Parts: sequence; C-alpha cells; structure tokens
Amino acid sequence: MADSAGFENTAVYQSTGGVAIMRAIRAYGIDTIFGIPGTHNLEFYRPLAELGIRPVTTRHEQGAGYAADGWSQRTGLPGVVITTSGPGLLNVLSAAGTAFCESRPLLILSPGTPRGTGYQDRGALHESKDPTGAAGAVVLWSRRVDSAAAAVEAVHEAFALFEAGRPRPVHIEVPLDVLEEPAVVDEQDLERRRTSRVAPDSVAVRAAAELLGAASRPLIVAGGGAVPAAAAVRALAERLGAPVVTTLNGKGVLPESHPLSLRAELRLAATADLIRESDAVLVIGSKLGEAERWGNDFAPAGPVVRIDVDPGRIGTNATADVAIVGDSRLAVPELVASLGAARAHRDADEVEAVRAAQRAEAAAFSPAVMRAADAITAALPPEATVAGDSSQITYYGMTSTVLQDGPHRFLYMPAYATLGYGLPAAIGAAIAEPGVPSVCVLGDGALMFSVQELVTAVEQGVDLTVVVVDNGGYREIRENEADRGIAPVGVDLRQPDWPLLADAFGGRGHAVTSAAAVGPTIAAAIAEPGVSLVHVPLHLFEAAGAQTGVSTGASTTATATTFSEERISA
Repeated sequence: MADSAGFENTAVYQSTGGVAIMRAIRAYGIDTIFGIPGTHNLEFYRPLAELGIRPVTTRHEQGAGYAADGWSQRTGLPGVVITTSGPGLLNVLSAAGTAFCESRPLLILSPGTPRGTGYQDRGALHESKDPTGAAGAVVLWSRRVDSAAAAVEAVHEAFALFEAGRPRPVHIEVPLDVLEEPAVVDEQDLERRRTSRVAPDSVAVRAAAELLGAASRPLIVAGGGAVPAAAAVRALAERLGAPVVTTLNGKGVLPESHPLSLRAELRLAATADLIRESDAVLVIGSKLGEAERWGNDFAPAGPVVRIDVDPGRIGTNATADVAIVGDSRLAVPELVASLGAARAHRDADEVEAVRAAQRAEAAAFSPAVMRAADAITAALPPEATVAGDSSQITYYGMTSTVLQDGPHRFLYMPAYATLGYGLPAAIGAAIAEPGVPSVCVLGDGALMFSVQELVTAVEQGVDLTVVVVDNGGYREIRENEADRGIAPVGVDLRQPDWPLLADAFGGRGHAVTSAAAVGPTIAAAIAEPGVSLVHVPLHLFEAAGAQTGVSTGASTTATATTFSEERISA
C-alpha cells in the first residue's frame, strides 16, 4: 500500500533491521544524527521522522563526525554518524581517530555487503576490501553483525561503554539484507538499559585521602575524565586548598574564575615548576598526554594519586603511588568524604602569582597571535561556546585567553590535532544549544579543510560566527622549516576573498582592516542572526604594541595545545 505521496506505508517497515537499530538508539535520548544519505544506507534514514530524530546532512562525512562531536560535548549524549558503505565510512575515520585520541563517545553506523558475501573484487558499487577491518584499526571496536538482534545488542554495548567506561568511538556494520529485511527482535530488547558504573576500591580511596590530607602543597590535575565529577572536584579542591590545573579536555571542570583555578595551562613551564614543588599530586581522568605537556616533564616532589576508569591508562606517563580504578562520579565524592575537615594549604597570592607567570609565558610564544586572541576574546559573550582548530590562533592564543566556568565549552582536540575540526564542531554545538552563541576561531589553512560546511550551517538555520585569522597559510610549518634551515616550501597559500566566500554560501562576510575594529566587528557579527564570517588578517597585530583596546594577557582563560614540529597548523 502506498500513501498519497507515493511512498510505501511505513508500518510495513516498522520491524526491519534498520528500524530496530534506530529505535534502540532513540531509546538512549538521541534526537539528532549526522551523516549523508547514500544508496546503501537509506533504511537507517527511513524511520527518522517517525522516531523524532533530526538528520543533519553535512557536505563531507568527516564534517559529520566533527559536528557529532561538538553536539555530543554540548548535550552530554554520544554522537551518532550514519555513513554509506565504502568511501562514506572511510571519510569519517579522521573524525573517529579524533574521538579515539580524545576519549569521546561516537557511534558510527554503516551498511555492508549482504550476509554470505564479502570482498569479491567484482567492481561492485562502493566495494571495499575490508571496511570493518579498516574502521577497526582506528576505533575501539568495529563489528559486522549477522542479525538485527545482534545489531541491537551491539548498540546497547556501545552505550554501556559510553556511560560507564572510557568513552571511545565504535563502529557497527550492518549487512544490507539485515538492514532491509523484517527483524526478529523482542520489543523489550529495544528499550534503554542501565549500566553499573565502576565503583572504586574503598581501601585505595582511604589511602589516597591519608596521603593527600598529609600534604602541605597538594595539587590536582583534572582531565576529561573528571568532567562528570565537576562538582565533586570543586569540593575536593576547596577541602584540600589545592590548586587545579586542567588538560584542554578538562577545561572548565573547576570554574576558571575560581581562585584555585590554574586553568588549562598544563603545557607551560610555570605549571611544570609548580608540579615539581608539589608534595602530592592527584590526577583525575587524564593520561597526562605528551601533546598537552609540550615537552615539559611531570615530576612532582611527592607521591602521585591517580583516578581513572580505565585500568590500562592509570599508569600512563606517570607511575601511581596510589591507583584508584573507578568512575570519577563515584571515586571523587568518596575521596571528599574520606578527607575530614577542610584545610587551606596554598596561599591565594601564590596561586595568583603562578597565573601571572602563566599569562606572561603564554604571551611570549607569539605576541602577535596573543594580541589578536585578546581582541577576539574581549568581544565574546561569557556564555559562548568557542571551537578551535589546529591553528596558531587556537593553541598560542584562544586557549589562554578564553575564560570559561563550565566544561565542554571550548571545543578542541589537543592530542589528535586535526585540521578541519573547528567549523563542523561549532555547527554541532549550535544545533545542540539554539540561542547560545557558537563561535569558531581558527586559521585560514584550517578553515579550508572544511569550508564546505559553511553551507551546512546556513542550511541548518543556526546562529554561528566564524572568525578566520589569516596568517597566509601554514605559518607553524613555515616556522618549523625555518628552524631546520629549509626555505619555505608548500606553506604560503593563496587566499580566497573570505567575506565574498561567506556571502556566496548564504552567510554574511565582514572584512576587518584595523586592529581596533576587530572587537566591534566580531561583537556585531555575533549579535546578528544566521551565519557570519569575520576575516582578521594577522598582520594587523604584528606591529609591536598594535592598538587593540585590550592589553596582552589582560584576559585570563584556559589554554592548551599540541607539541609537534610535524603538525600542520594554520
């Protein structure tokens, strides 16, 4: 039977594999998916309207993965991407690599060849040698299922990982016949399942409390794994009187306006010096990544306590004197309860002195970039979500100038350091939180990696401001070449007419011609509805003491970056 529009009655398909899978996903609160419809994946898309799931079509599957990541960080729900077979799946793997390195929850669904068939090298549409294996080399696990019931079970396993384990991307390949044929799945199997969190060993918690309570100069390092326990982390810091420095993924776990906050400045020598002077350090949910430390060591004067849900990571980059394997949402409150009376170990003036040293050090990396970042940051509303990219304006500037009082408001990927992340991530955040300003600040080289997603933002009707700081190409690599005595090669890039390009996509472009105009232009762009792009030539800030109306280092914000001479950065 067909309806008036000529489509078959959806009731016929309510028990297909595709419907069963999407119903199971919807049960976990997922109301938005990202991807691109293709010849082989349409049965994933068929039930979306009926289930109340919004499909967001990006212009590249890589952008779909990054947009899903931005959406996920702002909603607290796992991101879901639907690709087609072959090239669609392979296109999303850069985003999957990002999610793996940054411990982000991402579910990728793709169709596969029917059961009983495989790679036959016959030139079939989207034919791939081993798509499950290709994805499996990047994600935590990749599984080809053989029934709708197995697919639904894989969905539940994925969400159990996201809820109670170390969140990382997973991939489910569904054979075309499973996707399209009637499904044999019990109704109750489509319902959401509750997962038990990993409880800490109370003996280890008491040992940690004794050690930390006896310290006179304790310090807390909070990573992305501390985010779910943000309130308890604050209570713990205040109970111990311990400053808190975060990784970039943990930025905002303790409000960055808090007197004990040392922001996301783990990369700086001033922070490494403080760690070396600390007689006890607590690390919560972080592997203390090399890319976040910029070559600085991690060598506290006293013992190290580590809390991590992943037992395989609890000794990474620093041996734990006391190791607490468990969910931070359970372990940190128990640690607070075990500490007893509050104390104040660190003097407020000492913490402020470290912050001042951090600001001065951060500004010294690239004074012109810092001046530009100060001018941009001064124009941002305090509630804005800010997305960055592997660009000098991000890791030399915005990470240190944007002050945020909540986690996941600075969207970035310090370990994987991919180009092309910022714009789609900002789109995902804007979709997640309509009415909250979403601002993407990145370099010209980075923007060209995903510039096509400007039209996605326009099409989705979001309010988004893109600030492109133009340094003429891949400036970081140009500097790396100079350091090695190599004449500039492949790094000075032709620039489009950026404002005109934004206009062509259906947004509004703004050209800035003076440093003093940067702040007012960005503020006006944020205030206007729709998609805006502000082009900021970096040379406006390269003259010593460029007049911006904002003094370098005046804004205090979290920071973070990546240390790699081979990183392509724009």
